[in-house]
Amino acid sequence: MRPLRILLVAFILWCPLLVLAQSASISGKVVHGESKSPVANASVFLNNATYGTSTAEDGSFTLSGIKPGQYELIVTVVGYEDYSQTVQVGQGAIKLDISLTQKVMMLREVVISSNADWKKNYEQFRNEFIGTTENSKLCRVLNPHILNLIYHRNKQQLEAEGDEFLVVENRALGYRTKYLLKDYVSDGIEHTIKYAGRALFENLPGTPEQKKIWKLKREQAYYGSPQHFFRSLMKDRLKEDGFEAHDFTRTLNSERPPEEVIQQKIKRYKESNRDSLIRWYHVANLTKWNNENVVKIPYESVEILRKTPQAGIFAVTFPHALFVVYTKKHELTEFKDVYRPLDMENFETSIVSLFGNYILFDANGIVISNPAPLYEGTWSKAKLADMLPVDYEPGD
Repeated sequence: MRPLRILLVAFILWCPLLVLAQSASISGKVVHGESKSPVANASVFLNNATYGTSTAEDGSFTLSGIKPGQYELIVTVVGYEDYSQTVQVGQGAIKLDISLTQKVMMLREVVISSNADWKKNYEQFRNEFIGTTENSKLCRVLNPHILNLIYHRNKQQLEAEGDEFLVVENRALGYRTKYLLKDYVSDGIEHTIKYAGRALFENLPGTPEQKKIWKLKREQAYYGSPQHFFRSLMKDRLKEDGFEAHDFTRTLNSERPPEEVIQQKIKRYKESNRDSLIRWYHVANLTKWNNENVVKIPYESVEILRKTPQAGIFAVTFPHALFVVYTKKHELTEFKDVYRPLDMENFETSIVSLFGNYILFDANGIVISNPAPLYEGTWSKAKLADMLPVDYEPGD
């Protein structure tokens, strides 16, 4: 029994060291680019992760306990241009010296609108950015009025931006998300949403019962997500994890004019010609695509996954579009333009289109390509209310 007891004690003593070996730290100092004076109270964080802090009076900072992977380090403070740097975190310490450039103040477009207009624009922004899922009902925006919202009626576009963090308490997943929104355009004609920004996730305090619910909700948001898919692809576990990735081809429906033309015709005939209006509503309901075909045999990981010269970065390439099916969940939303074979069960389905020749993603399963791929179907529903940090692991 004595040797066993010694081994047990040794194991207990080594456990903390094993945990520490799997994490790393980033430290450094932030200074003014010209005077080299320290910059205090600057926000330093890893984009879309749970690691964040502020600089001390001497400009120093430390982020510790970081899981290995590639991250984007962000430094932001009022009066300076945002700083970003890609860091590859291994199992050692990283030290950085960061110089900030003073921001040149530019006049912003001034748009005078009524309070009713702002509320209408904000409601649209909230639905499109935070979402309309069950999780979104438990999200509360703490400072909505930091947003500058502009709606261009002629282009049917809503633009949004903010100079401060938009703070959202997500009581569904247990996070306080701070989002620095830099560019947001919602196009009502093309039915697309494009935005850029940086996010910091903070765990909300909660009772043991609340944390159990949050743990379950986080897992529900994770399984079947793009993050889950890319991690499974990287580990060659698509089938085991419930994914199928098929080659998918389609052509544009020649009988359906461009969306901009359809909207112009509907607007033109709304007040003058009822018969023409009904006709153009019928045209608007036509499917966007024709000749849609899903190859029955799914891809193996090795057929679409490629390694890159950069450690921890992977590429996905496919000739047409990627038809991704998650066989462990059923889809409850009907998507008009998402094809589904008649013999396929109603599983969650997403279509991935490339902007370029490949998609780049890191070891955390996060897409780093710019521009990002276009998601249709299930993955297009995921908004801020369902977003998880890049360092999330099921069971966290």
